[in-house]
Order: sequence, then structure tokens, then C-alpha cells
Amino acid sequence: MTYRVGMIGAGIMGQRMFDNMATHNDFDVTAVFDPAGVRADMAKAATARDILTNADIDLVYIACPPAWHVEYALAAAANNKPVFCEKPLAVDIAESKKLVDAFDASGTPNAVNFSFASSPSRDFVRSLYNEGEFVTVDAIDIRLHFSKWPRAWQKDAGWLGERAQGGYVREVLSHFMYLTESIFGTTHVKNTHVRYPDGPSGTSAETHVWSELESNGIPVSVAGGVGGTGPDRIEFTAWGSKKSCRLDDWYNAYISKGDVWEPAMTEVADPRQVGRIAQLDNLSQFMKGQPHELPDFRAALSVQEIIETMLA
Repeated sequence: MTYRVGMIGAGIMGQRMFDNMATHNDFDVTAVFDPAGVRADMAKAATARDILTNADIDLVYIACPPAWHVEYALAAAANNKPVFCEKPLAVDIAESKKLVDAFDASGTPNAVNFSFASSPSRDFVRSLYNEGEFVTVDAIDIRLHFSKWPRAWQKDAGWLGERAQGGYVREVLSHFMYLTESIFGTTHVKNTHVRYPDGPSGTSAETHVWSELESNGIPVSVAGGVGGTGPDRIEFTAWGSKKSCRLDDWYNAYISKGDVWEPAMTEVADPRQVGRIAQLDNLSQFMKGQPHELPDFRAALSVQEIIETMLA
């Protein structure tokens, strides 16, 4: 069966999803709304309402900025349409909780597009943990650095540089908080410090963050920064007593049993793209009501509570 998708938001994430769905037999994006306009190869909807009330739409994918997620998700549920949403659910935790409760009450199927959900990299780390290859996990380190935020390819999404909705803690770190919780367990913030370029009462997104967390008894450290010259650093390391694992540039896996890091998962030529297609395979299972790997709104709320605690 091919599911007809209505897409709200045609920015970077929307375009990426559109292109990947175009290669997947189970999805057909039949309507796209974005107030800033859509690509020529997209079937344009005049308003978001035209998508939300269209009886021919089987699934609503929400890829607009977070301020509109709750409004559109609730409207989709009111029209009995499953929702696939980008994170965060909202910026305000109270609104996100109301959204989760509303979907729980209505029973409307819901899922969130955390990229690690279907990633072979998450599968790899999870299998190491579940099969006891770490023996014990002594610590988890997450390191992020960007020479500029928003990054050059995000220049049209100015809201990413604003404190109200954006920042790399929400945009990038949230994926690693999902990764941590989905493998190692419930995660809590113990201490945190955030630096803003225009002070605590300004409007600009954070430049630096240092946090100490704990995941099911495992110490988790987070250090992030913006500035300087050089390539981005996006790194996740699980330090085991017998074996350690590092994910570099999101998805490239390395293993160490001592003094060196050895490449792992070498049989997967492009784990990033493999994960994107696997995400759609899971989305198809979600639509069929069959077992899948996609996190629901409640899992996304847990991640958001961690992120907003850090930023507070």
C-alpha cells in the first residue's frame, strides 16, 4: 500500500524527507504547505488546513518550526490523521505535556523523527550493550562543537539561531539524549551551565553548554561550543570497562579495547543514508500498526524535559 502524505514545512528537513520518500514505494507526498513557498517539484497546498482536513491524506508530516507543532498536531488528530513530527514537540514543556495527553486520550498514532531511531549506528551500540560487550559502562561523553551556528546550510532557517525555538542543544544534542535514553535508560540532569552571547536576558541561542547527567546510574558528560575555525565536532563515546565505542560525525562507529580506535560497521557503506531509508521502513510499519522502532510523543517529551532543564 502507498500512503499519501501531507507535509507541513518545506525547509531543510521537509525537503530531505520529500526526496527520501520519493525513493520509497510506500509513500507519496501529495501535498506540501510552507508559507515561504515550496519547490517546483512539490504539489503545493494553499494552506495547512487544506492538508489537515483533506480526506485523501493518510499521514501528516510536520516539519515546520516548533512553535506551530502543537497546533498542527492537534488539528491532525481532530481529523483522525496519524502524525509524524520533527522534534521538539513544542518549546514550552507544559504545551508538550498537553499534546502528549491529548494524543494518549484520542489514541491517534504518533511518532517523532529522531534520526537515530532506525540508524545502524544505534543498533550497533545497543547490541554491544545488550550483549554485555562493554561489561560495564563507566561513562558516556557527548562532545559538540560548531564553528558557526546556525551552520551555513541552515542560513534560511534564522529561528535556529534564536533562543525562543532554536540553538544546537535543541537541534543536535536532543538526538544524542534520545540515543542515550533509548539504549541506557532514563536520564536526569544533575548540573548544567549555559553561556549566551548576549547574556541571560537576551534573544540569541546558546554558544556553550556544560552538563553533568546520569543515565541509569551511568555518568554522562556533555560539552558543547560555538566559535573558532575548523570542522564540526559531533561525537558520542560510551566508555566500557572492557570495550569502548565512539560514534564520530553522528554515525561512523569505532571500537577500542586499549590504545587505538578501530573502525567498526565497515560493511555499511553509508550509515547515514541507510538509516534514513530504514526510518521510512519503520514509518511504513507504524502506518500498518505493526512493531516498529520509531519513538512516540511521550518518548520525545522525556528528551525535551532533559533539554529544557539544561537550557533553564
